[in-house]
Amino acid sequence: MIDHDRLFKELIQTFFWEFIELFLPEVLEYVKTDSLIFLPEEIFTDVTSGDKRKIDLLAQVKWQGQDSYFLIHLENQAYNQKEFERRMFHYFARLDAKYLLPIFPIVIFSYDEPKRPEKSQYIVNFPHRKILEFNYFALQLNNLNWRNFLNQPNPVAAALMAKMEFKPEERVRVKLECLRMLVTLRLNPAKIELISGFIDTYLRLNTTEEEQLDTELKQANLVEDEKIMEIVTSWMEKGEQKIIKRQLKRRFNNISPTLESRINSLSSEQIENLSDAIFDFQSLEDLTNWLEQQN
Repeated sequence: MIDHDRLFKELIQTFFWEFIELFLPEVLEYVKTDSLIFLPEEIFTDVTSGDKRKIDLLAQVKWQGQDSYFLIHLENQAYNQKEFERRMFHYFARLDAKYLLPIFPIVIFSYDEPKRPEKSQYIVNFPHRKILEFNYFALQLNNLNWRNFLNQPNPVAAALMAKMEFKPEERVRVKLECLRMLVTLRLNPAKIELISGFIDTYLRLNTTEEEQLDTELKQANLVEDEKIMEIVTSWMEKGEQKIIKRQLKRRFNNISPTLESRINSLSSEQIENLSDAIFDFQSLEDLTNWLEQQN
């Protein structure tokens, strides 16, 4: 299972102002960027259903030229949900009651389907009067054309293009352009790994597409670029790890998190050796013994 909320939270938290610059540049005109503080995780209980709801990301920032603050609340919505706009209003109301600060609410709709435009407001109307109109900024990735972000050197653009609208036959091209943009941003290795992992999670190529990507890299003379090949090799190794873990789970019903963690730490050569050794394993004990021999 992909932890969508964790992936998006990590991406936006790491590149918060880059996200704002890409999608809400007008906010930069009135915010003091060096005042950013991420507040502790907020958990609310829905008294009706009994469910606990967790705020994805809550940032406190200062108004430019003032000694006062406002909040930026960001939610990632990874699946379509009925009356989501009402839930956003409930979050707003509870945060307002707790912090007594202005709140700028943002939603990233990151699912693939449906593609119909999502709501960006919650309204309570009576025949003779409008009681409430609550608005939030809605960013629906599957309604954004990836090509519109090709010339924007922004790490968030490099990551989110993998979740935007593109045709099935464009999958390889999109991943190639994400890769090309990523290596031109001159980020540190940890940030490169964060974005490349995000891209590969949401735009995993099949064998035929991987061969096509390899051909595209050669035709564009990119195979000689050390940074590009490091990322591509990492993608391939993670793909092999997933295949091997899937095979082991099918054969032995399940594997423990400890064994899974040890497989994740194997080198590319060890992964290749494990793919051959799997056929000789009769039990999980054989797998454990093999892993112990790799130290």
